[in-house]
Amino acid sequence: MLTYRPLVVLSVFATALNVFAADQPAARPASEWQIGTPIVTYWAGPGFESRPMTDADAKQLAEGGFNWVWAHESEFDILAKYKLRAILNDDLVRPESLDDPARREQLDALIARVKDHPAMYAYHLVDEPPAGVFPALGRLVAYLRERDPAHLAYINLFPTYANNEQLGTKGDTETSYREYLRQYIDVVKPGLVSYDHYHFTANGDGDQYFLNLALVRQAAVDAGLPFLNIVQACSWTPPMRNPTAHELRWLVYTTLAYGGQGISYFVYYYEGFYRPDAGMFTTPEGKPTPKYDAAKVLNREFVAIASELQKLRSLGAYHAGMVPRGAEPLPGNLPFRLNPLPERKDHKSPKPVEGLLVGTFGPSVKGARPEPTHALIVNLDYRKSTKVSVTGPGPLELFVTADGRWSEPARHTELLLPAGGGQLVRVKQSP
Repeated sequence: MLTYRPLVVLSVFATALNVFAADQPAARPASEWQIGTPIVTYWAGPGFESRPMTDADAKQLAEGGFNWVWAHESEFDILAKYKLRAILNDDLVRPESLDDPARREQLDALIARVKDHPAMYAYHLVDEPPAGVFPALGRLVAYLRERDPAHLAYINLFPTYANNEQLGTKGDTETSYREYLRQYIDVVKPGLVSYDHYHFTANGDGDQYFLNLALVRQAAVDAGLPFLNIVQACSWTPPMRNPTAHELRWLVYTTLAYGGQGISYFVYYYEGFYRPDAGMFTTPEGKPTPKYDAAKVLNREFVAIASELQKLRSLGAYHAGMVPRGAEPLPGNLPFRLNPLPERKDHKSPKPVEGLLVGTFGPSVKGARPEPTHALIVNLDYRKSTKVSVTGPGPLELFVTADGRWSEPARHTELLLPAGGGQLVRVKQSP
């Protein structure tokens, strides 16, 4: 939750909702935007909240496996040089621009300038809006989509641990957050669901990470939308600890197992939070750190696995061993069998979650629920590696992330899962 960032003042929108509702088009324009390569991005860093983007910054981001970069219009040419996709940050891309003729004209001119630029990928609207301003945001999303249907209107949502006042909904944690997601999807009609959740504290691990993942995953699956998870990558304040490389891997692979198509790190580099032990991706001089080196590997693994899963549907995410809050235990009829199977037990925060996570995927078809053909098996212990044997309903192939190929099939195979890491398997495909 980016509570330290000043939120855009949106109360004026809430007071004008009747005007906004009356101005809604009868039928919203369809989006032509497609996610394309799975998203790897960050907040904050070069091009946004840190310093102007330089050629060296863009080259470093590209070499690190980042492919979606925060930028101002003046930085687009640099990004295009390294085939990076831009999320445009401009104060004109705000709901109030639609009700000020001069600002609206400026917004139209901005859209006309950027929509055909090779670096253009998304417009940034707002961070962590309450539900009360969703009609205003929906109006702006529709306006952008009508004039530029090929690019995403990006909004990031609160996490589950936001309170009722922040969310703008009522009820307990799960009830209020489900309603928050429902209203967001129904009213705003986004192309992507994005949220942030920061799990690692100085006193242990939080208890809502998998609850948040599960709720977002289900809402995204039901709406047929991709989702992006903004995860903790550093310590920006003493109560939040600096994640290790293994913990970073855990965040990446749990997001994948729940069907995520985007990962974003908080933060890449931000002067206001910098300390030598904060664990950012670069030093103040722009020199890569060990955290950058770890992410450089994980980013390519994320894109490789998410690309394989993009054409499939997320069917479920199940926990063997510890079952944290909001998670589903491994069902007995799952066609992918694990041996040894960890003993089931409840998770007690702030202790780390242990056990295995199995994300299942199958053909994206309408009608009857398909049988799982793919499984991403993740070691939830981010402190040590583990071995597990997996057997499927037929011969299994293993995905090799290094070169994007599948192994020769075998009836069962033993997996060596690194701390916090995973392995994608699939039932042998017909020729």
